[in-house]
Amino acid sequence: MTPSQQTELDAAAFRRLIAHLKAHSDVQNIELMLTADFCRNCLAKWYLASAQEKNIALDYDQARDIVYGMPYEEWKTRYQTPATPEQLAAYQAKVDAKQGA
Repeated sequence: MTPSQQTELDAAAFRRLIAHLKAHSDVQNIELMLTADFCRNCLAKWYLASAQEKNIALDYDQARDIVYGMPYEEWKTRYQTPATPEQLAAYQAKVDAKQGA
């Protein structure tokens, strides 16, 4: 496989991941963080970092628009539910464990 082909496949896989997350808006970011240790916001930050590495003008809100498929505030209004006390406790435990490592 050539580097160009790998880049094409990487991009296609990323587009499929984004489409999958858009199709599953019922899956909350905190659930993703608890099970996969990343969420939609993480993807937006990674996307932004890649743009910055290539000197491409992009800000965090624009990166989130790409990942969420709409402005973040609109997505939150439509789809985000409050985290449960159990989810918040589990997330805090995960953060604490990382800091202790």
